[in-house]
Amino acid sequence: MLRIGLTGGIGAGKSEVSRQLAAHGAVIVDSDVIAREVVAPGTPGLAAVVAGFGPQVLLPDGSLDRPALGRVVFADQARLAELNAIVHPLVRARSAELEAAAGPDAIVVHDVPLLAENGLAPLYDLVVVIDVPDAERLRRLVELRGMAEDEARSRMAAQASREERLAVADLVLDNSGDLTQLTVRVDELWQELEQRRA
Repeated sequence: MLRIGLTGGIGAGKSEVSRQLAAHGAVIVDSDVIAREVVAPGTPGLAAVVAGFGPQVLLPDGSLDRPALGRVVFADQARLAELNAIVHPLVRARSAELEAAAGPDAIVVHDVPLLAENGLAPLYDLVVVIDVPDAERLRRLVELRGMAEDEARSRMAAQASREERLAVADLVLDNSGDLTQLTVRVDELWQELEQRRA
């Protein structure tokens, strides 16, 4: 098994790279998707969040009110740490289950937005960083996702810098071009990963 940590700043194109790698046969373990699963209605994770933060973080249908919880935790580092202490172990455990089910010959790609920020590079055989100049990421967030420019800048500033991400990279995938160029680069990346697995 080859374990890949895939990361990139907001607007870098991680979702598209993951989608293309999955089409090649990679097993994708997406931290964001798992983080939602572990606090779905009826889960011990959601029960723990409600115990820690109160019923005001629930919507009328019993699901997690993410904006309400966000207002609490992003204004208070101690509360954010409390939330992370609940969610992160659940995400790690579920990720390990998915990886174990992948099989010994799999190329497992862990899609981890905050890999550099949380010092997670040593957990993987290889770290692949999707690199896009900050100005292009900002353009994508504003033009393609419809974010206000100040919100986009704020989200980018809350993440590791481009330099910090590149410092943990074993392989860098340039996604500053169009989708056709990206597809060629992902094909090349897949060939490299297959060689390294062999």
